[in-house]
Amino acid sequence: MCGIAGFVSFDGHRRDEAAMRVKRMCDAIVHRGPDAEGVFVDAHAALGHRRLAIIDLASGQQPMGTADGQVQIVFNGEIYNYLEVRADLEAHGHAFRTQSDTEVILRGHLQWGERCVERLNGMFAYAIWDARARRLVLARDRTGEKPLYYWRDGALVSFASELKALRAGELCPTAVDPQALDCYLSFGYVPAPRTLYAGVRKLRAAHTLVVGAEGQEERRYWRLSFADPIERPLGEASEELEALLDEAVKCRLMSEVPLGAFLSGGIDSSLMVTSMARLMNRPVITHSIGFGEREASELPIASRIAAHAGAEHHEFVVTPRAVEVIDRIAWHFDEPVADSSAVPTWYVCEMARRSVTVAISGDGGDEGFGGYTFRYGPHVLESRIRQALPAAFRGPFFGALGALWPGSAKLPRALRLKSILENLALGDAEAFYRDLLWLRPDVRERVYTAGFLERLRGFTPMETMAPYYAHNDAPDALARSQYTDLNFYMTDDVLVKVDRMSMAHSLEVRAPLLDHRVLEFAARLPASLKMRANRGKVILREIAKRRLPEDIQKLPKRGFSVPAARWLRGELKEIAQPILFDEQGLIGQVLDRGALMRLWREHQSGARDHHVFLWGLMMLGLWEHHYGVRGHASL
Repeated sequence: MCGIAGFVSFDGHRRDEAAMRVKRMCDAIVHRGPDAEGVFVDAHAALGHRRLAIIDLASGQQPMGTADGQVQIVFNGEIYNYLEVRADLEAHGHAFRTQSDTEVILRGHLQWGERCVERLNGMFAYAIWDARARRLVLARDRTGEKPLYYWRDGALVSFASELKALRAGELCPTAVDPQALDCYLSFGYVPAPRTLYAGVRKLRAAHTLVVGAEGQEERRYWRLSFADPIERPLGEASEELEALLDEAVKCRLMSEVPLGAFLSGGIDSSLMVTSMARLMNRPVITHSIGFGEREASELPIASRIAAHAGAEHHEFVVTPRAVEVIDRIAWHFDEPVADSSAVPTWYVCEMARRSVTVAISGDGGDEGFGGYTFRYGPHVLESRIRQALPAAFRGPFFGALGALWPGSAKLPRALRLKSILENLALGDAEAFYRDLLWLRPDVRERVYTAGFLERLRGFTPMETMAPYYAHNDAPDALARSQYTDLNFYMTDDVLVKVDRMSMAHSLEVRAPLLDHRVLEFAARLPASLKMRANRGKVILREIAKRRLPEDIQKLPKRGFSVPAARWLRGELKEIAQPILFDEQGLIGQVLDRGALMRLWREHQSGARDHHVFLWGLMMLGLWEHHYGVRGHASL
């Protein structure tokens, strides 16, 4: 795992100046690769690399080039099938100088060009400068586990693993994109290809970008298909998936440094650990974290699973002090992310790094196998009702009923129907959009200033989400929801959080459930093998029945919740309040002060819980402190 950065000037540059600039870019992301640094500069290109050594410790240094130096690569990630691809290349006459997966990509480019990416199974972002063709090739893995940002200004194109590297090289604008900011305030993250900086882009997952002097071409090389689900018995399907999961775990065990796993006590991480135990000839090193009282957390469950798997188990009970880590988290999120679960992720990565350099995680289980039942269950039910009722009746009736229905959280759970009634007046895509939002459209209209709404020119964040929901081959509402989450929420929230918090501690995280073969298998499952009676991950639970003792399976999943609402009324109040009401800051430019004050007072008094939105504003303000517009540019 590493960090990459660089730029190409098709008009040419001074090599000494280019070398200093790319060195500054690499220095900004040293946390991604503390083991080594490398730089390549020629008349047009400057490539930089920070290395976290995992495989081929002796000879895997980067940038790596061909013998004549005409083709150079910088690469971040791991290619799990690189030995198979290497054997294929050797059959084509290629001779290798190293044992690294980096050289496999390099020689794959020589053999197959930009389409080499289609042969790779892994998590990756890479840049290849081909001086012969005067082309820069950028590529990103299928699910977006590894980040890649870029900016083009005429004859100059720059790229990096993190925005802070582009900033360090003074190779990107700093004006804020109003539409991207609207997306952040609505979702809590900025969806690709936008970034908060106007004109700067994320390369989307499963895409390549080929840049030449005359132009550029972006291409999607993989798309998950949900078409034609295959009906099969649960037992048969679970046996096939179990073998596939073991294979996905096995290829992720390659490492020349200590390797372990996260173990939360949930199904996903438990299956990963039990697969590791079956495949490894030594005990699995597992890591679990709890908050507050041990017995009230998942630690007892995780401990029992670890014992069942014969693991070398490490657990850590913390009383998280958000005030001590929140500013560092904001710095590592060099584009704001409003996911408060970044706090426990920070702590578990910090703990794991004490004993391992690589950790296996259970990320991807919810999105791939229908685990978000709190959203998927109501959405599927709503979709069925929509199909049964004519829109001419449904819209006016449920629209009026939803407007009249009280939205108080004090109502009994069975009567908290306001959101469902409002959704029934809408189509499937817009209703799912409402489910993803944490800034309701009516609240958005009240809290935005008139000037900011004017700048948006009618834009709404639904424009960024709706294409994923509408343009796929999924046969039902559940599959359309999964497709959207896999391409939207997971890529730009969940995986960004995992990447930044793990890289903050120079820890590599690998997710077998994101193996494209696993996701392709899951996509072809009928809905009944993913969600049944509002219980998700049906097929994963079936595998767990064979792997875990019955008494462990029946233990309730306690989980942990970040007490963000309480923190904002307590230890974080003194941090958040001046950020929210700084009239000279970005928040003061876009939010109506009176409307924001009402939300703040309601939250502080306990009358309402607005912690999700307020947390997002605090993270935006902390981002602005480190990277933002003050003294540089503005909206």
